[in-house]
Amino acid sequence: MQGRLSPMIQNKIQSFPKKNWKNEFKLANKLGLSFIEWTLDYKDLSKNPIFLKDDVNYIKKLCKTHSIKLRSLTGDCFMQKPFWKEKFNSKLIDDLKKIVIASKNIGIKYIIVPLVDNGGLNNKSQENKLVKICSNLKNFLKKNKVKLLFESDFEPIRLKKFIQRFDNDAYGINYDLGNSAGMGYDLNSEFKNYGKYIDNIHIKDRVLNGTTVRLGKGNANFDNLFFNLKKYKYKKILIFQTARAKNNKDVEEIKINIIFIKKYLNKFYD
Repeated sequence: MQGRLSPMIQNKIQSFPKKNWKNEFKLANKLGLSFIEWTLDYKDLSKNPIFLKDDVNYIKKLCKTHSIKLRSLTGDCFMQKPFWKEKFNSKLIDDLKKIVIASKNIGIKYIIVPLVDNGGLNNKSQENKLVKICSNLKNFLKKNKVKLLFESDFEPIRLKKFIQRFDNDAYGINYDLGNSAGMGYDLNSEFKNYGKYIDNIHIKDRVLNGTTVRLGKGNANFDNLFFNLKKYKYKKILIFQTARAKNNKDVEEIKINIIFIKKYLNKFYD
């Protein structure tokens, strides 16, 4: 996750690292990572490098130089300004379209729409509004070969019913392991109900009803996760959205988490 290899900004767990984003490509390569998931905040949205021609060319150069791919983008901007909650939302919808086009231009295939925290769906009216707006963008998304992935705090059966309201060619699910563990959801039930709709996964660990912690220190069941990934033949991306380290030692923290995950990769994919 972009920003996890940079010092925290104003004590925010996650935000676009505007002063250090270029350096993260080199750091990710040194750690043996293959992907960076881009992060978009609503503040200074139009100044983000993915919208600026010179920066886009530089992003492509960094990807090639350091063997890093950009395939997913997490839209914290949507959580900060949910277009399904705002009364006058035409600009926010236009912003979404611009993000889709910018994503296409740098090879991003998946845009994550967080339906959690400030972006959570509080009632059926908000859900219906979201479905209507997004469904109207179906052909636009297909034309640009970009999918919207919803990250939700719905329990498994409800999330299955929700995602079935969409065209699977243009919409899917971003599965957040830590959030599900923190809410006490049964991982096997989650994959049984909507595993086939998962296109991207955030690797995270959380204590039940608590905060994000180092991998293996919370309630996430990694054996069940990788058993299901193999069962459902998941061959897409795993993104570290792990707990931040103290004293800005996030690179060292990522190293620890990589070793932890490699044990499971070797166990289930040897």
